[in-house]
Amino acid sequence: MREDEVAGVGDYEGAAAGWGALKAVADAVRGQKAIVKETRGLLTMNQPHGFDCPGCAWPDPKHTSSFEFCENGAKAVSWEATAKRTTPEFFAAHTVSELWNWPDFDLENEGRLTHPMAYDRATDRYLPISWDKALAKIGAALRGLPHPDMAEFYTSGRASNEAAFLYQVFAREYGTNNFPDCSNMCHEATSVGLPESIGVGKGTVTLEDFQYADAVFCIGHNPGTNHPRMLTTLREVSKRGVPIIVLNPLRERGLERFTSPQHPVEMLTLNSTPIASTYHLVKVGGDIAVLKGIMKTVVALDAKSLAEGGPGVLDREFIGRHTTGIDELLADLDATSWVAIEQASGLSRSDIEFAGGIYAKAERVIINYGMGITQHRHGTGNVQQIANLLMLRGNIGRKGAGISPLRGHSNVQGDRTVGITEIPSDALLNAIGRVFGFEPPRNKGHNALEAVEAIRDGRSKALVCLGGNLAVAMSDPEVTFKAMRNLDLAVHIATKLNRSHLLLAKQSFILPCLGRTEIDTQASGPQSITVEDSMSMVHASRGGLKPASEHLKSEPAIIAEMARATLPNTRVGWAELVSDYGKIRDCIEAVFPDFADFNARIKQPGGFRLRVAASEREWLTPTKKANFFVYSGLDEDPRVANREALTLTTIRSHDQYNTTIYGMNDRYRGVTGRRDVVFVNERDLSSRGLKHGDLVDMTVVPDTVSKPGQRVMRNLTAIAYDIAQGSVAAYYPEANVLVALDQYDVKSGTPSYKSTPVLICAAQS
Repeated sequence: MREDEVAGVGDYEGAAAGWGALKAVADAVRGQKAIVKETRGLLTMNQPHGFDCPGCAWPDPKHTSSFEFCENGAKAVSWEATAKRTTPEFFAAHTVSELWNWPDFDLENEGRLTHPMAYDRATDRYLPISWDKALAKIGAALRGLPHPDMAEFYTSGRASNEAAFLYQVFAREYGTNNFPDCSNMCHEATSVGLPESIGVGKGTVTLEDFQYADAVFCIGHNPGTNHPRMLTTLREVSKRGVPIIVLNPLRERGLERFTSPQHPVEMLTLNSTPIASTYHLVKVGGDIAVLKGIMKTVVALDAKSLAEGGPGVLDREFIGRHTTGIDELLADLDATSWVAIEQASGLSRSDIEFAGGIYAKAERVIINYGMGITQHRHGTGNVQQIANLLMLRGNIGRKGAGISPLRGHSNVQGDRTVGITEIPSDALLNAIGRVFGFEPPRNKGHNALEAVEAIRDGRSKALVCLGGNLAVAMSDPEVTFKAMRNLDLAVHIATKLNRSHLLLAKQSFILPCLGRTEIDTQASGPQSITVEDSMSMVHASRGGLKPASEHLKSEPAIIAEMARATLPNTRVGWAELVSDYGKIRDCIEAVFPDFADFNARIKQPGGFRLRVAASEREWLTPTKKANFFVYSGLDEDPRVANREALTLTTIRSHDQYNTTIYGMNDRYRGVTGRRDVVFVNERDLSSRGLKHGDLVDMTVVPDTVSKPGQRVMRNLTAIAYDIAQGSVAAYYPEANVLVALDQYDVKSGTPSYKSTPVLICAAQS
């Protein structure tokens, strides 16, 4: 503990996971008051005949492990399989105006929703409503809109392939391609950037590739909290003596050392495995600079090797045969000075050259990256520079090498694969028309940002949400919340109450659905659903717990019944599809050829991998080659030129998954019982006359849109932390108030949650 002690702030000395994780799992299960049931559920998670973890999308080792779940996966299960219930009696006891003032944690901690509910303005309460009446009202409201494009259909990444597929068929038969999606706010820079670079918006590696990699780079992600099962993979890489290079603004315990609960000796001896062999604190927003610096180093080493009569470092055969644009990239690297790279990245030339030397020496390299790369004003540029670096040495489409974007929600990648996109291809629309017998709309729809703008401007009047907490997840709550209250219709398919449900439209409905842990019984019997992980593996998931309420319906059933209520002349056999999810999978296979023999292949242990053309060095780009892309310059935001400006990144706590807050602790960062903090480099505090523990205000540096003092968080406790100088970090979603709706990556539409220039000063009140 520091001498200047601060309430709820201390040091965490342990490794990631270990006994601390086991205690946290026990506390989570105990806190939800269903110990026997949840424990039984945990033992079937990620097992061949069990359910897939509702947390992150990191792959499992063929779904055959006897004990393959992590702390945050266990929290997700206990949160869903809780014995707590949010009943009609609860809603009768609390007005929506009262609930609005509850913390987000308390709203979800009330437990599972049990009945369909409709808002009653006269009493300011949600009242129970029958399924038939709710669906009839929703269908009538959707039919009553002047145009189908006035409705938005939002999807959470926890929805199954079957539910997401039916959802997009419903919306397209209804007449719109408006599909705002959680990936728009997190991973869209990958979905836009990688297809331009390598022809596919997915990673090219498999879990097996990590066994053959000669170096692994981890850039802008925090596995200890956001994808903890990855630590097992990184542990195995480290045990082989393979260098793991970390580029991240903060010191994160999961990237430093890890004690594996699956290895008794490590647990009993209180030992741990080091993860990062080298850890570089790159300045927030400095990723393009450091990537250009590494590439500049590789090019210099290549020239040196050739001058000495060596073979060179660049993979000339790969570049010549498989790529375009190398000359433009080399010219840009040559024109970029080391002085500018050091200033923008916050790293020294020697540190960058060290990382570049490891990359150049390794024959096979994997680069993992997360939202620290994508949630920037130049997120697409960040992704494409990573692809550039890999292509310089032919590290795509080769065993033990490739690009590995780390997804969050467990099926965010699968939802996109089965058609959740606002920019549908002609091939997708033609196949839907052929299989279902209707003509889908051809115009581009809305992504999440465009949906909120359309709702704000009155161009969209209805919102249907397949899970999620859109309003809280989105940037700029002042604008977003106000917009949501102007809707004519809001429909939320959900397992638990959250703040988005309290943003009331003229008609608001909450439709309770089954969770992934629960038995889903339809006309043909118990059903399985499928999901796709970060590495394109598709596998089945089957819940085994009794549903939380007899009034719950599955997501596919709700979608089908909503479609029938909305579309009296539908061409789709909704009832037949829902009676047996195998029939939904037959339709997925008919629309998407990569799902050939879908029902047969998901019976294989571990499922099957969808084809990723770039993994086979087939480039589905207009040039039919992989493309090097130049990003001009290094600076992300001109406001950073303000000498007092720091760059804010929003982060998740360890007791959190996306917008879901499991508790008020952030164990690995030493924070207990609070979230009203900002992490700052001690030198940045000192230079502003501040110190650890001071109360501070954080204000956005004004631009042409934002006015001085317009966006501010007040009375935060400053924590001196091991974070790159020039950078600060605060918790998401609270810090979303500082991220303007018009601050986003122009190419992908991803909000710039991790690149907001701010000023901090002593609190004024």
